[in-house]
Amino acid sequence: MSTLYEQLGGEAAVDAAVDIFYRKVLSDDRISSFFDTVDMTKQAAKQKAFLTMAFGGPNSHTGKNLRTGHANMVKAGLNDTHFDAVAENLVSTLQELNVADNLIAQVGEIVESTRNDVLGK
Repeated sequence: MSTLYEQLGGEAAVDAAVDIFYRKVLSDDRISSFFDTVDMTKQAAKQKAFLTMAFGGPNSHTGKNLRTGHANMVKAGLNDTHFDAVAENLVSTLQELNVADNLIAQVGEIVESTRNDVLGK
């Protein structure tokens, strides 16, 4: 049985998804301000490593845990509405890449499982 990472298309698919995803995020007035001072090259690399790990691919993620990594954003007002906007942009990205609905649903479950840590709940 293959991992979700493999079913999505592996490294090339994650790379493409993250690149499109951040273009969407940076164009989304609901959430773009959270990234005003972020080095997006480094951010994209971190996100690629995290998603690879989260989807069952080779684990090279060495970043902070989700709660610690998002604590300053929570202090700046990050809330459920923002989380939902990020998730919406990810789903839209996967749809744009013609990912099968059942795989998008699996990604959605993984994303939802991070909500409390991302939002410091």
